[in-house]
Amino acid sequence: MSRSRTAWVVPTALAFGFAFLYVPILAMVVFSFNNSRLVTVWDAENSPTLKWYGALLHNQQILEAAELSLRIAVLNATGAAVLGTMVGLVLARFGQFRGRTLLSALTTAPLVMPEVITGLSLLLLFVALEQSIGWPAGRGVTTITIAHITFSMSYVAVIVQSRLSGFDDALEEAAMDLGARPLTVFRRITLPLIFPAILSGWLLSFTLSWDDLVISQFVAGPGSTTLPMIIFSKVRLGVTPDINALATLMVLVVALGVIGSTLLLQRQQKRLLRDQQLAAAGD
Repeated sequence: MSRSRTAWVVPTALAFGFAFLYVPILAMVVFSFNNSRLVTVWDAENSPTLKWYGALLHNQQILEAAELSLRIAVLNATGAAVLGTMVGLVLARFGQFRGRTLLSALTTAPLVMPEVITGLSLLLLFVALEQSIGWPAGRGVTTITIAHITFSMSYVAVIVQSRLSGFDDALEEAAMDLGARPLTVFRRITLPLIFPAILSGWLLSFTLSWDDLVISQFVAGPGSTTLPMIIFSKVRLGVTPDINALATLMVLVVALGVIGSTLLLQRQQKRLLRDQQLAAAGD
C-alpha cells in the first residue's frame, strides 16, 4: 500500500475509534434533557428540560447510595494508596529477599483474577471470620471497603514500583551524605518525587471503587447498596431518564477530576523543573 493511501487510514481509524467510545456518552448526555419518559425517543414537540435532574436530586435512594459509594471510594483510595506505596517501595528498593517472588505474585494476582472469583473468595473469608472471631459482624461498609482495598492496592503498587524503577538514587544519597536521616530523606526527597505516581494510584483506586459492581454484590449486605448496584437494578427493570441524568453528572465529576489532577501534576512538574534549574545554576 502506497504512502498516499495509508495517510488517511490512521486518522480514519482513530476517528471511528473515538466515535465508538464517545458518541454513546454524548447521546446519553443529550437524552438526559429529553422531555419524554421514553429513554430512546426524543420528544420533538417539547423543548429540552431539566426535570430529570430535579427528580434525581429528590430521589433519596440514589442520594444515599451515592453518599455511600463516595465514602467507600475515599476510604478505599486512601488505604490502597498507603498500602500500595509500601508494597511498591519494598519491591523496588529491597532487592532480592526471601519471599519476594511470593509478594510479587500476591501483588499482581488481583490484576488478572476474575472479579467473580475475587468476590466469592472474599465472601467466604468474611463468613469464616465472622464464625470464628465474630468480626466483621455481617456484611456492609467495612467488608466492601476491605474488598475494594484488596484489589485496588495492586494498581497503586505497580504504579509506584514503575516510578521508582526510574528514580535517581543519587538525590537520596546526596541528602544522606549531608546528614539527613532516612525518614527526612523519604519525606523531603523521595515522597515529593513519587507523589504524582501516588496521586495517580489514588485516583485510579477511587475510580475502580466507585465503578465496582461484581465484587460489591458479593460482600454487600442490607443497607449497604452502592450506586452501581442501584443503577444495575434499575437497568434490569428498565432504564428511566433520571438514570441518564445521573450518568451525566458522573461523567461531569470524572471529567473535572481528570482536569484537576492533570493541572496539579503539571504544576508540580514545573515546580520540580524550576528547582532543578535553580540547583544547577547554584552549582
